[in-house]
Amino acid sequence: MAEPKNEEFLDDIEQAEAEEQAVSEEEISDTDAEIESLRAERDALQDKFMRALADAENARKRSEKDRREAENYGGSKLARDMLPVYDNMKRALEAASDEQKEVSAALIEGVELTMRELLNVFAKHGIVPISPEVGDRFDPQHHEAMFEAPVPDTKAGEIIQVSAEGFMLHDRILRPAQVGVSSNQG
Repeated sequence: MAEPKNEEFLDDIEQAEAEEQAVSEEEISDTDAEIESLRAERDALQDKFMRALADAENARKRSEKDRREAENYGGSKLARDMLPVYDNMKRALEAASDEQKEVSAALIEGVELTMRELLNVFAKHGIVPISPEVGDRFDPQHHEAMFEAPVPDTKAGEIIQVSAEGFMLHDRILRPAQVGVSSNQG
């Protein structure tokens, strides 16, 4: 009679081993699923991190570009407003006759010095004049045609008169030079 108990005992051991193996396989399966879940979460977080890093770098570059542009072109409105001052000083010097220059030499010299200082300040801030000459070729990138007229001994597109100098602020037009252009054919 001892044998049936042994068989029952062996059956219980086998059943316990089978249950243990099933639990172990289930635990392994759960662990594998958990590892895969953690890997997916890690990959998603790594992707978010890389995107955030790229966004931060793009924002840094954009702000650096904006800062440079503000530094170079931020005063363009003031500079544009100062151009008539230059124009009026130049006209005043051109309008003074030789007799007036002799009588008011100190005044004329003061205006000339002030104009030179204004040009020095312009140059310090990247403002350079566009000074076309009569006979130069019209360039629509730097000149504004105020009128066209047929003038003998000129070619079409030649500058025949300069009404006002233009100015560049670094690489941008602040004001184009105002010119008259020949309309002769040939």
